[in-house]
Amino acid sequence: MWIRGEGDSTIIALKIIPHADRDAFDEIRENRLVVRLRAPAVDGKANTALVKFFSKRFGLAKSRISIVQGEKSRTKNVSLEGIEPQAIRSLLGFTR
Repeated sequence: MWIRGEGDSTIIALKIIPHADRDAFDEIRENRLVVRLRAPAVDGKANTALVKFFSKRFGLAKSRISIVQGEKSRTKNVSLEGIEPQAIRSLLGFTR
């Protein structure tokens, strides 16, 4: 499952594509949400861009978003505190 609830947080499994032409959510591929980021995967720039993008898209403070696994990898697990999985699905336009 690419998204799951854990306490009062939601964990999302991601596949990051850096150096993209725009910041955007893509498809679910190999049980991970594909996220395209303009930032390069150098010196943590893509991680910073990811947190900023999620903060803006989901209306959460950056302090409520954390990378819990894969900080130096293109596959990551991100925790979003204070938002339910169904709310994320709705905001992304996914019904399942």
